[in-house]
Amino acid sequence: MAVGIICEYNPFHNGHIYHLNKIKELYKDEEIILVLSGNYTQRGLPSIIEKYDKALLALTYGVDLVIELPFSFSTQSSDFFAKGSLQILNKLKCNKLVFGSESDDIEVLKSHANIQLNNKEYNTLVKEDLDKGINYPTAMSNALKKITNKTVSDANDLLALSYIKEIISNKYNIEPISIKRTNNYNDKNLTGSISSATSIREALKNSKDIKETVPKETIKLINKFDEIKYFNYLKYKVLSDKDLSIYQTVDEGLDNKIKKEIVNCNTIQELIDKIKSKRYTYNKLNRMFTHIICSYTKEENTKYKDIEYIRVLGFSNKGKKYLNSIKKEIDIPIITNISKSNIDLLELELRVDNIYNLLLDRKDNLYAKKPIIKDIID
Repeated sequence: MAVGIICEYNPFHNGHIYHLNKIKELYKDEEIILVLSGNYTQRGLPSIIEKYDKALLALTYGVDLVIELPFSFSTQSSDFFAKGSLQILNKLKCNKLVFGSESDDIEVLKSHANIQLNNKEYNTLVKEDLDKGINYPTAMSNALKKITNKTVSDANDLLALSYIKEIISNKYNIEPISIKRTNNYNDKNLTGSISSATSIREALKNSKDIKETVPKETIKLINKFDEIKYFNYLKYKVLSDKDLSIYQTVDEGLDNKIKKEIVNCNTIQELIDKIKSKRYTYNKLNRMFTHIICSYTKEENTKYKDIEYIRVLGFSNKGKKYLNSIKKEIDIPIITNISKSNIDLLELELRVDNIYNLLLDRKDNLYAKKPIIKDIID
């Protein structure tokens, strides 16, 4: 059996090294399997490190096997993000999931997850808040607090609830294990050698030095994300498409507001300020914009309700041996490169990766990509 982790590495930083080292201390002999967001993240923006480069960093610092979380799951709300990730880890026979947590209280998290699944009052309270126009994460947190008198509102704890719900609902043989986070996930200011990915991206945007917060290998692999260019692509797409409501996560009514407001905006932030309300989180709006740019429709999304393949981005020798030992038990294709036999399965990923390369001025030959093979450093 193996230890599973779910990460975005946007970018890979010292906190991730701390996380991996803790896992290696706890489980010295077990393989570490990473489910990794590809070139787009759950926060809704393109990753500032390309997915194969992220796989290289993961393997360099202790991961044994890196599997891509497909776009159809990586750019969705936490419950769908968790669904795809846990399906992959279950198929790969992981019996543990280790994640960062602000509270680091696994029993409380399990209790809250069971309330979400089985408590009728919880559902009623959430619906009441949603009907008031409150966004889902806040409605969820409010309902749990009313029932338990305990607050669960931090980003990683909320994501942990989604993981644990998936494990319970599907009766996966996976034990959820938390590691205490050492910083605030949403902190926009650098806080020393271990800082949040948010603060590191903010520092990069403001041309600040990040060398104390990330390994030297990360700095070499960071791509410059041009927000103006990204916004101009979005603006063109919004103005040239007749109906935005066909795209995944775009609610009817908001489509017209986006069309109306984007004409007088010059940045993503300006647009968000114009259309944001208590119903829409910053992340939900960014996911919406990514779905528009990538022409990812609601109809197309109905085709991707479950994981249909395992795409390997990289492995160590230990990871390769592990995969070989279980592959006969895996009931969906294992993909290591693009071929005539699997191109239909990868149609969506090829499209969104080509758009990613356009947005970040990359000239990758997607058809030539093969898994990264690397042994772990001492």
